[in-house]
Amino acid sequence: MMESRIRAVLGVAALAFAMGLGLSACDKFDAQYPEGRRRGDTTPTFANDKKRETIFGDGGLLGAVNKPGSGQGDGVGIGVNAFLWRASLDTIGFMPIATADAFGGTIITDWHQLPESPGERFKINIFILDRALRADGVKVSVFKQLRDQTGQWVDAKVDQRMATDLENSILTRARQLRVVSTE
Repeated sequence: MMESRIRAVLGVAALAFAMGLGLSACDKFDAQYPEGRRRGDTTPTFANDKKRETIFGDGGLLGAVNKPGSGQGDGVGIGVNAFLWRASLDTIGFMPIATADAFGGTIITDWHQLPESPGERFKINIFILDRALRADGVKVSVFKQLRDQTGQWVDAKVDQRMATDLENSILTRARQLRVVSTE
């Protein structure tokens, strides 16, 4: 019994010694601050100060969106092409939307079943891939489920033309929106 207590005390002492060595190694390093600003310097910076570097780079968080002369003016403050974004929402407006991320360019719908076909339901994922209004700037994935005899939903094969037709509808609507915006 006494021997187990001695082992426990020696174990705690060894652990404390190892922690002390680890912590004493930390005081050999000193923080390095950028030139021009010292520790404790709380003076404000002004717009006419020299340009500061940021973690987001020269374009900021959204890159070159809406910068004059950048050729990217179709962004309108979001991370993807605004015409494709609006056209996508217009095209699938009849379906319940589960997730819509304008910065990432994803729209995910919930399952939707049409009143005229209660035994099948659809889900659509739309990915906007570019800031420019281009034919390959949008990708649509369509999922279909059918109800079996037990009432359970079972995945079914979807005709690829359905996704292609949706992509074409989105592109047509995006072009219409662009024409209206330039008038």
